[in-house]
Amino acid sequence: MRLATVVLGLATLAAPGFAHASDTPTIILESRLRHEAVDQSGFSNTAAALTLRTRLGFETAPWKGVQLLIEGENVVALGEEYNSTTNGEVAYPVVPDPETTELNRLQLAWKGEKAAAVVGRQRIILGSARFVGNVGFRQNEQTFDAARVDYRPRSDLAVTYVYVDRVQRIFGDDHPQGDWRSDSHLAQADWKPAWGHLTLHGEWLDFANAPAQSSATLGASLRLERPLSDSGLKGSLEAGYARQADYGGNPADFDLDYASLSLGLRQQDSWASLTLERLEGDGSRGFATPLATLHAFQGWADAFLTTPPDGVQDLNAKIGATLRPEGLPPVRLAAAIHRFTVPDGGDDYGTELDLLAAAPLTPHLSLETKLAWFEGDRPGYGDRTKVWISLDYRY
Repeated sequence: MRLATVVLGLATLAAPGFAHASDTPTIILESRLRHEAVDQSGFSNTAAALTLRTRLGFETAPWKGVQLLIEGENVVALGEEYNSTTNGEVAYPVVPDPETTELNRLQLAWKGEKAAAVVGRQRIILGSARFVGNVGFRQNEQTFDAARVDYRPRSDLAVTYVYVDRVQRIFGDDHPQGDWRSDSHLAQADWKPAWGHLTLHGEWLDFANAPAQSSATLGASLRLERPLSDSGLKGSLEAGYARQADYGGNPADFDLDYASLSLGLRQQDSWASLTLERLEGDGSRGFATPLATLHAFQGWADAFLTTPPDGVQDLNAKIGATLRPEGLPPVRLAAAIHRFTVPDGGDDYGTELDLLAAAPLTPHLSLETKLAWFEGDRPGYGDRTKVWISLDYRY
């Protein structure tokens, strides 16, 4: 039985209690109007996707620590000049924002003094979302039919366990891989002593209708941050490692490594980082993170949503700042440059430049523009340029 159906039944039983909660419910109203243009080698047409995403729902006030959340999501295309993966427009590059109307979240949550639990269709983001996230950049976000338990035995230690029954993916119900039937387990422990942040995590993924995506991953990451001057300059070091093997119904046999190392500087509203991230490949398969928010890693051009069979190494430098002109809204700026290579052979996949500018227009409305320019140096990784202009409204 699907967990969302179970939650609907539980919510019906609990409705009289929610009706007597002392506070009013929270209204959820969000919309995002976005234009995404994609010019990609191999296509004579440039994709131009103008889409509108709207979310509407509510969350009840707490009643004996329990809250009910219901949220619907609708995505409409204001034009068909792009391949949404379900509209049949294969002459255009892919912009995976298909039209859809669906139940985005339906969850029953409980929160106590040291523990919390959520059951139903929910948003799950663990850590930086490198291994598990909601793919929030896309119009139809990824949610999970799952049961989650969080336990915090003390202020500097937190433990999370999640059982995933089904993954509602960004492609929607009309896509053959729009959801994955799952028998998966996620676990994470975070320890934040005074000297840093240590994370241990595990993902045991088993998908009945996507067995090639099934895997078991165990990993750890460590972040250290120290002041470097009296002026507020701070330096950081972050390192991560994970090992992945076949699991569940996956017919393949593999053992692959993931490693990352990042150095950062931050002072007030400015920051910079230098990062090396390596995903190993064995010639047949690359280290995979199928539940991750992939757009946030390895460049916004999304050239490496699937890790190449030979693996991929990403050496990138990023800078950012928030400008606060007098009498005007703050403007957030960021830039990144990536060099992608084969981990062992050193051959180039290509280079990428990413640029971002964003600013709030009102307390509820914000504007964001992004550009990603990827120049490929290897067959199968052709040039592509992507431009986004987005208007976000949050009630």
